[in-house]
Amino acid sequence: MDWKNQVVWITGASSGIGEAMVKELAKAGAFIILSSRNEKELKRVKEESSLTDQTSLILPLDLEKYKTLPSFVPKAIKKWGHVDVLIHNGGVSQRDLAENTSIAVTEKIMSINFFGAVSLTVALYPHFKLRKKGIIAVISSIAGKVGTRYRTSYCASKHALQGYYDGLRAEAFHDGIQVSVFCPGYIKTKISINALLGNGKNQNKMDDGISTGLDVTETAKRILAGIASGDEELIISGPKEKMAAYLKRFAPSLLSKILRTAKVT
Repeated sequence: MDWKNQVVWITGASSGIGEAMVKELAKAGAFIILSSRNEKELKRVKEESSLTDQTSLILPLDLEKYKTLPSFVPKAIKKWGHVDVLIHNGGVSQRDLAENTSIAVTEKIMSINFFGAVSLTVALYPHFKLRKKGIIAVISSIAGKVGTRYRTSYCASKHALQGYYDGLRAEAFHDGIQVSVFCPGYIKTKISINALLGNGKNQNKMDDGISTGLDVTETAKRILAGIASGDEELIISGPKEKMAAYLKRFAPSLLSKILRTAKVT
């Protein structure tokens, strides 16, 4: 797959993996729709990526307000007449015990991470189906396969993504639509700084695992390569996270014992 002239819509494009993907796609000659809540940061990413009004569209939106998202689809399609790829990257993490996490925070995490992605997918799906082609790529997490302490609601949202898009893949095949799910482990981004505590405030602290995680640009390149090659699912992580996913499948009891005391922040 050649990214040149492909119309790619990325949520969470103002920072982290989303920003890195924008910059890589810009160099590859793609047309890019940049979405997140922070319009100022989207403009910064656009400028740093040397994108123009002809090669990009800034489309601010709030994934938490998922019922409003279908209204953005016609705007996205209108710019170039179609969308080729939708990359669900926007999201928020959690850093608190389940007993300390309010139901409001759990609802917020599920709204942003799960319902936001589903709402955009369902709204754009008829466009892909009509064209008999399209790609839906979802940035999930190792947390979508392995549940850990301090991330119960976050893990729930990522497990939900895994199940939904695995099911959608079987349906989408008959409509010529590719569905790819990517599961990063620890990546050097601000995800732990922006992670929600049980009271809804940001943690404002970098986790040790995140600070020594994989390079965000290399992660973005691997995700884009996986999309281009048609991967259904790909884990992008260090050896510890990959081992956890392996144990979850083949030795779940052993993994449970390890996770009771493992350092996860």
